[in-house]
Amino acid sequence: METYADDIENVLIKADEIESKLAEMGEQITRDYEGRHLLLVGVLKGAFVVMADLSRHIRLPLEFDFMAVSSYGAATKTSGVVRILKDLDHDLKDRDVLVVEDIVDSGLTLKYLLKNLAGRKPATLEVAALLRKEGIQQVPLDIRYCGFDIPNEFVVGYGLDFSERYRNLPYIGTLKPSAYGG
Repeated sequence: METYADDIENVLIKADEIESKLAEMGEQITRDYEGRHLLLVGVLKGAFVVMADLSRHIRLPLEFDFMAVSSYGAATKTSGVVRILKDLDHDLKDRDVLVVEDIVDSGLTLKYLLKNLAGRKPATLEVAALLRKEGIQQVPLDIRYCGFDIPNEFVVGYGLDFSERYRNLPYIGTLKPSAYGG
């Protein structure tokens, strides 16, 4: 039987470390939004795992919505040109909105998304990201809640994929070159 474990070269962040960090982020979000009604916006597909687990640590009334976007350009790098494949179902006007991301790398797609969402006139618009790649941001971004800064390596697990695989791993890891034909 084939298992994903055979494809993993290195575990960067263990499952219990992720759980602990999401609990810490959820506590801070609960304090910051106390008395307000928060809308979490997940960016599909990667953010669904992070958003589900993070939301269980936020002790406030929540609503959920999702967007799906496609970035044009080379397969492994975003160009910052974004096409919205699935838009939000909720009106953002005068809402407290928290965009939940699995990972922020160049920041180009997120910058576009935030500009688009800001145009919808939310009361507040902030970002929570489980991971931020160090040293490759091409645009300045204020990520209010950030779980972990990681090296500029391709990672999988906890919602992150390679060819739609590995999203269900409970940790963040790197792939062996043999797993992606490298």
